[in-house]
Amino acid sequence: MDQLARRLGVPDAVVIGLGSMLGAGVFVVFAPAAAAAGGIGLLVALALAGFIAFCNATSSARLAARYPESGGTYVYGRERLGPFAGFLAGWGFVVGKTASCAAMALTIGAYLWPGQARLVAVAAVVAVTAVNLRGVAKTATATRVLVLVVIAVLILVTVAGATGVQVSRIDQPGGSARGVLTAAGLLFFAFAGYARIATLGEEVREPERTIPRAVPLALGVVLTIYLLLAVVALGVLGPARLAASAAPLADVVSAAGLPGLEWLVRAGATVAVTGVLLSLLAGVGRTTLAMARRRDLPGALDAVHPVHRVPHRAELAVAAVVILVVLLGDVRGAIGFSACTVLVYYAITNTAALTLGRDRGRRLPVQSLAVAGLLGCLLLAVSLPRTSVLAGFAVLAVGAAGYALRRR
Repeated sequence: MDQLARRLGVPDAVVIGLGSMLGAGVFVVFAPAAAAAGGIGLLVALALAGFIAFCNATSSARLAARYPESGGTYVYGRERLGPFAGFLAGWGFVVGKTASCAAMALTIGAYLWPGQARLVAVAAVVAVTAVNLRGVAKTATATRVLVLVVIAVLILVTVAGATGVQVSRIDQPGGSARGVLTAAGLLFFAFAGYARIATLGEEVREPERTIPRAVPLALGVVLTIYLLLAVVALGVLGPARLAASAAPLADVVSAAGLPGLEWLVRAGATVAVTGVLLSLLAGVGRTTLAMARRRDLPGALDAVHPVHRVPHRAELAVAAVVILVVLLGDVRGAIGFSACTVLVYYAITNTAALTLGRDRGRRLPVQSLAVAGLLGCLLLAVSLPRTSVLAGFAVLAVGAAGYALRRR
């Protein structure tokens, strides 16, 4: 079996994690989350989503250190819970993240050229796939550049918006408990990028050391940035205006009296979402490779390029499906569907982590975090908008039925 090359250290892995997370929450999810949770409820939902993501990250890091190969929870589920659990995790990840890739591509189109959003989205998928096919080192280098640009733009928005923050706009009654849970489920979509580090487990040096360090570090940086931006966005726009905004951060700088910076924020949004798409496609391609190796997906996808050492057939197949979804779907529907299936994926992650037992020498109560992550994922999954829940569980059921028939 061809192996992928181990080229990534801790900084590279952190950068890929940042590139996967930064962008989705800031430029896509804040508005519908504010509509569901209201003012202070948005911050509560963000903290809840961040805590569940931390629980999942801890479980992912423990499992990835034990099983340092591509595939993430698809591999962990097979090894710890059995082939069906692994298949369900892999199927949920692939279909959910394919929808997420489509959402990111459509967001790029909406920011760059609203009148031709789908055409731009298709071009973005083609360009990003071309970068990924050049090798994971190229992906890490490109992501590093994108992350630096995005952080600079987000700092600009935070500083510019801070002058217009009014506490009275933030300290408004939140939505119902169900609304906060719905918002947390949507916001979880913004944190799920740390899984890219685990799915690249076969390509990092010293995975038992690199992965446990990189995952919580990337997650901590992103949570801090999201909290700051949420406070600024609420303080400047208020929950009602934030909920109605199509481009919240651009509206923040405009409302703060700096409309001339709006074009820069829009450019930064495009760069941010491109970084997300870059890492997402890489992660989905590697999970597809892992499933093809075990014939849970067509064996023709089990191929590693002889020169660039990437799963080129898997990445091309994923790109083709993403383009199809881009041509037929919409952004908000893709986000809800993706959040549902990925939360089920992480529920399996935490269940697998529970079978590892306690880690000696660790101060964190890892078993308790795994239980909290499992329950939290299931709660958020069923609290999403009803159409997202029905579509997500229907696709998971179709995959499970196909698996059962094939095994017979």
